[in-house]
Amino acid sequence: MRIHVTSVFVDDQDKALSFYTEKLGFVKKTEVPLGDYRWLTVVSPEAPDGTELLLEPDAHPAARAYTRALVADGIPATSFAVDDVRAEYERLRALGVRFTQEPTEAGPVTIAVLDDTCGNFIQLVQMS
Repeated sequence: MRIHVTSVFVDDQDKALSFYTEKLGFVKKTEVPLGDYRWLTVVSPEAPDGTELLLEPDAHPAARAYTRALVADGIPATSFAVDDVRAEYERLRALGVRFTQEPTEAGPVTIAVLDDTCGNFIQLVQMS
């Protein structure tokens, strides 16, 4: 058994696709129209057949409440692994990405947290 798709709730799929591809560097994998929304996934260019991230609309009231509560408490919705958190932090800041936490050592990992502009905080993690 393995993880095939995981989700992050977003307040605007177009804005999310732009941010996740143009800023974070993911590539679009799947786009299937589903009424007012789409089944819209991105993947790492390093693993195009790997785990897909579904940019899922936060249209359900529970999804909105959940994401707002996480943001209010400063909790990231998910975590992405990077080889060098400090380098990614500098690269993304140069692209205008806002961070809520600068690179910080936390035991065996270094983490940073960014705002994805679509309703979520995302943690970047570098394993030591």
